[in-house]
Amino acid sequence: MIKKINETKLRKINEENEKNKKRISIKLVQYALTDSGDIFEELGSNINGLKDKEVLVKINEHGLNEIRTKDKNTLLKKIANAFINPFTIVLALLALVSFITDYLIAAVSDKDLTTVTIILTMVLISGLLRIIQEGKSNKAGEKLNNMIKTTCTVIREGREYETKMQNLVCGDIVKLSAGDMIPADIRIITAKDLFISQASMTGESEPVEKMSQKSINSSNNPLDYENLAFMGTNVISGSAIGIVISTGDNTLLGTMAESLNEKRESTSFDKGVNSVSFVLIKFMAIMVPVVFFINGLTKGDWMDAFLFGISIAVGLTPEMLPMIVTTNLAKGAVKMAKHKTIVKNLNSIQNFGAMDVLCTDKTGTLTEDKIILERYLDIHGNEDIRVLKHGYLVSAFQTGLKNLLDVAILEHGHKDGLKDLENKYVKVDEIPFDFTRRRMSVVLKDKNKKTQLITKGAVEEMLQICSFAEYKGEVCELTKEIKDEIVKTAEKLNENGMRVIAVAQKNNPSSEDNFSVKDEINMVLMGYIAFLDPPKESTIDAIEALKKNGVEVKVLTGDNEKVTKHVCSKVNINVNKILLGTDIENMSDDELKVQVEKVNIFAKLSPSQKERIVSILRSNGHVVGFMGDGINDAAAMKKSDVGISVDTAVDIAKESADIILLEKNLMVLEEGVIEGRKTFANIIKYIKMTASSNFGNMFSVLVASAFLPFLPMLPAQLLVLNLIYDISCISIPWDNVDEEFLMVPRKWNADSIGSFMKWIGPTSSVFDIITYILMFFVICPMVSGGNFGDANVNTALFIATFNAGWFIESLWSQTLVIHMIRTPKLPFIQSRSSFSVLACTIIAIFIGTIIPYTKFGTMLGMNALPLIYFAALAVIIFSYMILVTIVKKIYIKKNGELL
Repeated sequence: MIKKINETKLRKINEENEKNKKRISIKLVQYALTDSGDIFEELGSNINGLKDKEVLVKINEHGLNEIRTKDKNTLLKKIANAFINPFTIVLALLALVSFITDYLIAAVSDKDLTTVTIILTMVLISGLLRIIQEGKSNKAGEKLNNMIKTTCTVIREGREYETKMQNLVCGDIVKLSAGDMIPADIRIITAKDLFISQASMTGESEPVEKMSQKSINSSNNPLDYENLAFMGTNVISGSAIGIVISTGDNTLLGTMAESLNEKRESTSFDKGVNSVSFVLIKFMAIMVPVVFFINGLTKGDWMDAFLFGISIAVGLTPEMLPMIVTTNLAKGAVKMAKHKTIVKNLNSIQNFGAMDVLCTDKTGTLTEDKIILERYLDIHGNEDIRVLKHGYLVSAFQTGLKNLLDVAILEHGHKDGLKDLENKYVKVDEIPFDFTRRRMSVVLKDKNKKTQLITKGAVEEMLQICSFAEYKGEVCELTKEIKDEIVKTAEKLNENGMRVIAVAQKNNPSSEDNFSVKDEINMVLMGYIAFLDPPKESTIDAIEALKKNGVEVKVLTGDNEKVTKHVCSKVNINVNKILLGTDIENMSDDELKVQVEKVNIFAKLSPSQKERIVSILRSNGHVVGFMGDGINDAAAMKKSDVGISVDTAVDIAKESADIILLEKNLMVLEEGVIEGRKTFANIIKYIKMTASSNFGNMFSVLVASAFLPFLPMLPAQLLVLNLIYDISCISIPWDNVDEEFLMVPRKWNADSIGSFMKWIGPTSSVFDIITYILMFFVICPMVSGGNFGDANVNTALFIATFNAGWFIESLWSQTLVIHMIRTPKLPFIQSRSSFSVLACTIIAIFIGTIIPYTKFGTMLGMNALPLIYFAALAVIIFSYMILVTIVKKIYIKKNGELL
């Protein structure tokens, strides 16, 4: 019930946050579509800025311009959270009851804290490990604040001065120049050659030109508007004046911080461990009272019955589970660290193995996030070095921002030996790039005094200024047919995922030394230059490996659909259908639930849309991983079962991630999946082996309690038996795992654990009962000189011998059955355990077998056994292993799998 209330509360909080994000986005879009004069009026400002007293009033009303992170947990809260889980609560209660019965109300000679010490040690270790593993939940939000702790230039009462960004309010007028970080969400009022990097928001590294005009865009995504600038982004070049329209938590960056501060939903691992815990607790809640009442009614000693019931509860509780789980996870983390992969959240290793859908951003994750020059072609699509040379000259001689395309041209030119080309020309003039023209020009003069105007820019805009075209050294008129061919070639290159620019030139332009846009006419189109952000070398192999291991890859990107489609086809991701952010915006959750199962590529997404898709996939029953590298990916990472960050990611993405890949090689994804499945295999082995063995033992105790005139095993003996068995299980994290188990994702299934207990547990009870009969009617009478109850029989010796016989048989069957049920195959022949598991089994059997022959065994109330017992024991154990093998095969046939 509490869980349902918490889930409902969490859902309401998330719904409120989503509404807030939409409200802020709508407000920003409205400002983009409004004239600057109307904005001044609405915010009570003007071009000279606010008055100081107006600023103070607004700060008092709306607070400082800072992103608030949730309050940190106190140490007390952290400790409480670490110890509040089903197993630690049960163990703590058992420890309390044991302390009362074994110490407080026990006779002085019987006071014993062994049980309490063992239980509390398990609780303490479990809790401390949880505290250490706790994710630093506020770090991502703090990183956002750290990004913006700087100053900005503000205009107030007509004066310019520096102020802390926190002091900005809506209506403030700010000046921006190259190198500045945008201090709040701003509507641009005036701009000159302004380029802003929105990589932290969109993940796309190409700077965006911003302008001041009222937008005619119809997008619902504020990032699509060219007259808005957002807190946390950077000015690459140019200058501007803007008016602050949103501050602090009400900025676009603030909505992302809000997502990062939301409490993370329970992951597949959390839900799995809790469901398993409740299954085992349910069995305990049924078995313990039954054993208590049967013992009380048959033996008449209700205190002994109570103590024995407590021992049964301890016996049914796999008290080593927290330690075994943590050891498994830590071992996986150490192994992945050798592959230069940081595991920040240990639980994520198992989620990695259970993952059946990996959502990934495109730029910087699947691709290198580096633009390279792919082709330089004439107007008919043939390679032409002259096109590259002219493009190189424009990039080399232009001033101001050299964007990624210019860098790619220059790098390629240097490789082709064009560096010296610059020395043959002198720059005469330059016509800068602007957003309207989408092109730029340089005017050069060679040593022969010949002047040449060279222009490069977007294909459509270049066609508007060209009257001629050049092909194989010949200049011809640019006819409609040639234009159509050029457009088709450019579109084909776009479909292949390339960005395309055109190059044109004109000899001896009319102007002498003062050139302008008017000179960009009657030019000769030379050809195109095409660029590509190539996939990482390891991407194809990694995706194929994930597919082979049952993990479906879906691409969630802010980039356009054509480039995304090409990259996906290059890396062998199905591209039959693409869903755009605008499509998703108009879909209900029910409609999207259907589409996310059919579609593998989602383009032009906002951060909240990425987050929504991940949530929908999880609600459909998938275990979802998300791999990204930008602020825009952080919320989706947090919403996923396992967040993965790559080597080039921004700090905030790395803080939000559970796993960080420190190298470009994505093959570590497969290694992580396999390691996660190995971890899960060995965790589930321990749970199923221990739960079924304990259940079998307790079922045997139930039978013995009903028919034996004494306890089959004393509480202290039961605890020692459990302790030896638990110590023998410490090696389970290092056990071998069958290859077949690693081929598909594995999820927690609490029902299968209950079923496994009911099938495998009673098989040991069959042989426990055979042992009872052997001990009660054969071995004990032989040692004590007669049957139980006879006048001349040493009753204490009879019971001590019986206890020792069942103690050894229980230990042998429990430890050896590990090898029978650790694999669906034939043990020791088709599948072998690791050396450490085998060694621990042998050591545990040896220690348990010699205890009755030691003073410690005598103290526990056990007696040495005759050799004939071990002959009978060999037959019993051998028969038990045969029966387990048969039952195992039937169980697999009925349920489809063993583990």
